[in-house]
Amino acid sequence: MNIEITCPPNALAPATFAADQLSAYLGRMLAGEEGDLALSLEVRPDPVPGLPDWFAVELNEAGGSIAGNSGRALLLGAYDCLRRLGCRFLAPIKGCEVVPPITRRALKLRYEHRASFYHRGVCIEGADSRENVLDFIDWLPKAGYNSFFLQFKSPYIFYARWYEHRGNPLRKGEPFTQGDALTWMGEAEGELKRRGLLLHKVGHGWTGETLGYEAQSWDADPRPLPEEKRPLAAQVGGVRGLWKGVPANTNLCFRNGEAVDSFAALVVEYAKENPNVDYLHIWLADEYNNVCECPECQKTTPSDQYVELLNEIDRRLTAEGLDAKIVFLLYQELLWPPIKAHLERPERFILMFAPISRTFERSYQAEKALPIPIYRRNRVTLPTSLDENLAFLRGWQGQFEGDSFVYDYPLGRAHYGDLGYVKLARVISGDVKQLKNLGLNGYISCQELRAGLPNFFPSYVLGRTLMDENADVNQLLEEYFSAAYGEDWALAADYLFQLSSLSSTDYVNGKGPRQDGDMAARMEAVRELCLDFAATLDAHWGPGGWDTPFWEALNYHREYALKLSRALRRLAQGDGEKAGESWRDFRELICEKEPDFQPWLDVYRVLEVTEKYTGFCPGQP
Repeated sequence: MNIEITCPPNALAPATFAADQLSAYLGRMLAGEEGDLALSLEVRPDPVPGLPDWFAVELNEAGGSIAGNSGRALLLGAYDCLRRLGCRFLAPIKGCEVVPPITRRALKLRYEHRASFYHRGVCIEGADSRENVLDFIDWLPKAGYNSFFLQFKSPYIFYARWYEHRGNPLRKGEPFTQGDALTWMGEAEGELKRRGLLLHKVGHGWTGETLGYEAQSWDADPRPLPEEKRPLAAQVGGVRGLWKGVPANTNLCFRNGEAVDSFAALVVEYAKENPNVDYLHIWLADEYNNVCECPECQKTTPSDQYVELLNEIDRRLTAEGLDAKIVFLLYQELLWPPIKAHLERPERFILMFAPISRTFERSYQAEKALPIPIYRRNRVTLPTSLDENLAFLRGWQGQFEGDSFVYDYPLGRAHYGDLGYVKLARVISGDVKQLKNLGLNGYISCQELRAGLPNFFPSYVLGRTLMDENADVNQLLEEYFSAAYGEDWALAADYLFQLSSLSSTDYVNGKGPRQDGDMAARMEAVRELCLDFAATLDAHWGPGGWDTPFWEALNYHREYALKLSRALRRLAQGDGEKAGESWRDFRELICEKEPDFQPWLDVYRVLEVTEKYTGFCPGQP
């Protein structure tokens, strides 16, 4: 079949990329058809800027058109059209998509859609190869996302964790430099812009850089704090210095004019040099209970000082004629709203609500009218319940009515506690469906890019539901599982649902007592369930190998779940020594299997989480 796709005159890269993708996928799907197919792509900007992505699709046997309010929307519309024609983009892994053959008679589509939310994205976390990042960027618009966040000024730490093979004693580190990270960052940003995706940058690192460090990780720095910078650091316990040796986790003394001046100057310089950044994140230290205790700082609150800093940055950006959008953060001490200060030009700012300490055992819901607890400097206890977290959001919203989104963490560490991923996917779906009730305009997921064992269903649900808040999670489950597992998809779904029902995201994340008889019994039930599922897995292995890559991953996941559940059972029984032995057995399995399942599981991160939060003691190197 001859497929001709025309773009608008002087079309930008996202529109031409959309044309290339349509041509490639339709060419595969219509390979058995003859004749011509003519399609046109058109950008129709909204009269009111800032509206969510919109596209309209009209197809018939002869061709048709796709229109969108931007080149990015054309690409999103192209992928959505292909999905409705039967394509399934199941994972950010090559070969994990379904592209069915169709006849031209199937080309009967006429609809339009506006995304339910403007902000729909993912933030890089974990340990990632160059290929992991590029594959994830390629997958984002296929799943309905429109944004990607590269933390720090350079995502060096995320690459370094992979190429140095941190946490895996069975693999030697590979050659890797900061120059490599910068080169690959430029490559990743180019691929984002090629697709028209929105670029978020920085966040962490500003405080460390103000103190003279090139803060691009949470690693400790052996160099002492320069004496001339010491007055800029927060005074905690009578001492000004690096907080536990980590520049990125060290707060500043914001009653010191030099600290404010240096911080603001760094932001303006970065904004000048990086006009390609769509959203510039301005955050403070990534720790809590370590804000400045000097007499002057104690006269106000961290959030008041934060807002005053943001206003100073805004004034300087305005003076330079820079229109950079600034994202400010509700997180840790900054959950408490300011008492006196307010943003002078709210139109420059986007509120980002980051309830990192929340439970993921249930979704957001219509919250009770809880009061915000009194702020006590350096004696903060972070809220865990959803009602408590949302009370802080309401407090800020009483002062700020501008654009906003939630920055949440179900796939940052909570997912390791849900062995089946089904319950967590339902929690994610429920969260998204409550966003408008909470006055939020989207969601950025702070997550590992390789959150895919047993599958990528939670990330799929998040992208699809942000695109369409009415998406039914049960229909998405059938859509995803039938494509991933074939005719016996219901067996896989039932097995993973049972694993989910026995799991606890809270327990693995360190919430609640470590000794827990109910949890021990549930982990024993996980073991029995995994043993019983062996015969089902065997039926999907044949002379040609596994029926699909997802059955192969599920087979590995069964071993993974057996090992981890044994360690969790012993921990819950109160036998720390035996739990440590079982955890090391689990570590040996996943480190040994890492080369075979690298895109599916972030070995570095699951080991870090289970050691730091769950409470396993490594014992041996």
